[in-house]
Amino acid sequence: MRPKLRSSIRIWIGSKFYTYKRYLEWIKRKTKFATQYNDTLLPFTVFSHNTPTLRKLKDVDMWMQYNKVINLKIALKKLNHIIIHPGETFSYWKLIGKITKQKGYVDGMVLHYGKFRTSTGGGLCQLSNLIYWITLHTPLVVTERHRHSYDVFPDAKRTQPFGSGATCAYNYLDLQIFNPTEQPFQLHLVIEDDYLFGEWRTTNPPIHKYVVYEKEHSITQEYWGDYVRHNVIHRKVYNLNNEYIEDQYITENHAIMMYQPLLK
Repeated sequence: MRPKLRSSIRIWIGSKFYTYKRYLEWIKRKTKFATQYNDTLLPFTVFSHNTPTLRKLKDVDMWMQYNKVINLKIALKKLNHIIIHPGETFSYWKLIGKITKQKGYVDGMVLHYGKFRTSTGGGLCQLSNLIYWITLHTPLVVTERHRHSYDVFPDAKRTQPFGSGATCAYNYLDLQIFNPTEQPFQLHLVIEDDYLFGEWRTTNPPIHKYVVYEKEHSITQEYWGDYVRHNVIHRKVYNLNNEYIEDQYITENHAIMMYQPLLK
């Protein structure tokens, strides 16, 4: 987990390499990606969640938050009402496409090697975080997800377990979701009253409920001086009578902390 110092040239070359590697994978892979939209909402909500779009963060100017909302609204148009049919895969970046100013994206806040900076389209991680979280409460299967390498903020007002998000970077840090069921799932997204709202909908009533939680949480001080946070994400599966069915492993997280571990 020790941060690796790389020159700006090395970072630029690496990003280009992985971007074109992903393009090649899209061409060669036989994955059937979701492409169909339906403006009519499917009848049953499987799970929904919302997160505030505007937050006052230490050392972060509010104009970055307002620009984030602009970027989110543009990206929503590419994802809202997408249908994942049985056997299809949702790809965050294949649907959104490349982030450019020509498409209306503006500078927003992004994390870069543990520091804040501005970049075109900054703030879209809030959208990938939300989609990942609501997906964990459905029978859909996350086939690609990348954890955040840095734990940015203390747990004040945290409503979800540490490590329950999904970072994104065009196009090689993708969020991909496979539909193994026999019914279609529809993603519904909207921004209202300074909240980003998302839900998965489908054609039949849900037959299971999911409780996502963390276990084996720990904080360690590494030999190179910084603190690293660890945990494992699981979920408990229940039927509609609240009868326990099973406990499922989801993922493991390790992140360098950008604050002191005892900070309130």
